[in-house]
Amino acid sequence: MGVRPPSDDIDAEPDVIEFGIAALDARMESEAVSFPATAAELSDQWGHVEIPYDAAGHSVRLGTALTEADREEFETKQDLLNALHPVFERKREATSTSLLAQLRALVPF
Repeated sequence: MGVRPPSDDIDAEPDVIEFGIAALDARMESEAVSFPATAAELSDQWGHVEIPYDAAGHSVRLGTALTEADREEFETKQDLLNALHPVFERKREATSTSLLAQLRALVPF
């Protein structure tokens, strides 16, 4: 997923803020991740990598997300992304329903 950041008329900013599986996909493009792979292999090598799961910048370590996924083996990158999508969505929904998140939504700045 991605969201366009607020415009401040500076072209140095990115066009979108990537989070969830879009952020993971982008990160995997820059790293040498090979498939098929197991959750344990991915966690050993990439478990420390922080992946943002919402536009506010909240993140989760890939190793933590892998333990919450319902799969242990991934034949392709798409298999991995499909398995982790519900994990990122649950975390995003849990964060957006917190009292602090609701208060932030009320404040215009």
